[in-house]
Amino acid sequence: MTALRPERESGAAYGESFTDSPGDTRDTGDQGTSYGQQPYEGSGVLEGWYDSASASYDTGAAEPYVPPPDEETVALRIPDSPTRGAASESISAGSASDASSVTSATGGTPGGRAARRKAAKRRHGRHGGTPEPQTSSESAEDGKPLSRLEARRQARARKPGAAVVASRAIGEVFITTGVLMLLFVTYQLWWTNVRAHAQADKAASSLQDDWANGKRNPGTFQPGQGFALLHIPKLDVVVPIAEGVSNKKVLDRGMVGHYGEGALKTAMPDAKTGNFGLAGHRNTHGEPFRYINRLKAGDAIVVETQNEYYVYKMASMLPVTSPSNTSVLDPVPPGSGFTEPGRYITLTTCTPEFTSKYRLIVWGKMVEERPRSKGKPDALVS
Repeated sequence: MTALRPERESGAAYGESFTDSPGDTRDTGDQGTSYGQQPYEGSGVLEGWYDSASASYDTGAAEPYVPPPDEETVALRIPDSPTRGAASESISAGSASDASSVTSATGGTPGGRAARRKAAKRRHGRHGGTPEPQTSSESAEDGKPLSRLEARRQARARKPGAAVVASRAIGEVFITTGVLMLLFVTYQLWWTNVRAHAQADKAASSLQDDWANGKRNPGTFQPGQGFALLHIPKLDVVVPIAEGVSNKKVLDRGMVGHYGEGALKTAMPDAKTGNFGLAGHRNTHGEPFRYINRLKAGDAIVVETQNEYYVYKMASMLPVTSPSNTSVLDPVPPGSGFTEPGRYITLTTCTPEFTSKYRLIVWGKMVEERPRSKGKPDALVS
């Protein structure tokens, strides 16, 4: 038989074992003790185990169990089982290696309780609590969580500096200014025209209704009061003529103003001689005179009143002159080509477009006076 069993030497007491030959041990006891990791009881011998795998026999009485020293405290505690401790001391090198593998696989911490507590502190913080979750931005390049100090430093580093904040503020100011300028340009170039056209159309309709109802206007008109209509067929312009050249009362409302006040007072169309002077916007606020620079000699300019049509033919143009050159409104304007008194018309507006630096002047000479009872003149029919 090759299984291990208790040895007995010559003269040994009951329950001891002997070995007949290498690898063969026999039990001489009369109690019929079985083989292989079975407990036995002998006279004066503590309980032991027989290990058939390691071919060794271990007794609990050989060396008493001593618990490992506690590095952290010497307080009383429940000891581990003596039998389990004694058995663990006889584990072979291979069994210890297996236990170490199991410990590493299960994530256990080797060492005593102090070592386990230190590892727990490292994992869970100073007080053993659950660590605060770290965001992806609060982790180091090697994947380890950052400390609070390092996270604060990185947060401060990510904050923009004073120069960046100032540049952003300046940029926002520029953007806001640009938006406001765009809105202002839109208002000036589009909305003022919409509003002025509506106001001018309303004034023209009101004036024609008065004429149709037989309401006669006095020979003199109040500032801002409409009294005639201006037709420029080539430019498809039909706009009311009001007394005065006030921006607020006349020009900004989309109408054409008559120079009829103060030193710039000019004649009315029905005068036997004189110069009928008119002013109008070239850009914005209805811009009735925007394209008068396109007029050519002989183009018709018609003034319609309650009783008459006054037809003028364009005679000459002064492309640029100073705003202070009021001589263009004289009864015989210099530079117009007229040499003697007559019945003239003068149109004035700003130039270049979208500025008021200079003035553009157009002159015309009356060629026909036609009562409304005879119908429209040929200039308005064709």
